Amino acid sequence: MTVVKDREVVESPPVRSQTEIPAGAAAAPRRLRRRWWAPLLALLPVFAFLGIFQYWPAISGIWFSFWNWKPSGQSEFLGFDNYVRMFGDEVWWSSFRNLGIIFVFGVVMWVFPLIAAEMLIALRGARSAFAYRTLLIIPMAFPGVVTALVWQFFYDPNNGVINEVLKAVGLGDLAHNWTGDPNWALISLLFVGFPFIAGLPFLIMYSALQNIPKELFEAAALDGATGIRRILQIDLPLMASQFRILFFLAVVGTLQYGFTAYILTGGGPDNATVVPILRVLTVAFQTQNWGYAAALSTTLFAITLFISVLVVFVGRSRPAKSVAVEEKH
Repeated sequence: MTVVKDREVVESPPVRSQTEIPAGAAAAPRRLRRRWWAPLLALLPVFAFLGIFQYWPAISGIWFSFWNWKPSGQSEFLGFDNYVRMFGDEVWWSSFRNLGIIFVFGVVMWVFPLIAAEMLIALRGARSAFAYRTLLIIPMAFPGVVTALVWQFFYDPNNGVINEVLKAVGLGDLAHNWTGDPNWALISLLFVGFPFIAGLPFLIMYSALQNIPKELFEAAALDGATGIRRILQIDLPLMASQFRILFFLAVVGTLQYGFTAYILTGGGPDNATVVPILRVLTVAFQTQNWGYAAALSTTLFAITLFISVLVVFVGRSRPAKSVAVEEKH
């Protein structure tokens, strides 16, 4: 084919038919199809370890919850007797009351990392913002056992920091056995980690505020929306998806709560700080009733799974609904 351009005959390259495909290009998909099994083969060790160390213990726990399980002896099948017994376990259900108090208190205390994130985002100096952000994030790397032991020292009735400070300022009458009094033990657990700034909630909130365009802040300032008014009308609505993530993590984390209570109080005194996980451990290791402990842990797993699915479903349904409304308009 020739093309006349500026009175010169130019030979254009031949147009290749769509059916003319190089042999190498046609062979490439074939090689890919032949190797579809390679990723699956690479994932087999992962699924094997998950099955051995994750799925099998969960499945075996569900199975043994129907038995009077004796690991070193002959087990007796009980059917649903363990679950029927669970409904009359007052300590088990009171542990959920304590868990509810811990969850509500933890969510309310999100106000502290929110204030810290708002103050940090207001800093103009990049170096100072980086320095303060680093100082607030570093404590996340500390092991939880370190935090629990530090607060155990704070609450010590004899030489604890809190009682010593009260005595030093002339308020020795307020010195107390904070974790040994049933009326104060749960409250003492709630304040472990005060002021609750350093942690994942702060990191998520700060990242969300960083993603808000500065033009919105400038426009809000021109309209007179500053301070708390801007936070309520602009920041919090734009952080809705991040708060849903935090709520989901708070639900799952609270249902698994028990490490701090185990170190500081062991669930006491008089079951004042008992939580579901501690109740399971007590039934399993102190009373040696492994089948009933399996029933309790299975119930806790079912509750965690149900609430997790519910939170994820609600989090997905809302954006879809809002998109549909926008398309309708």
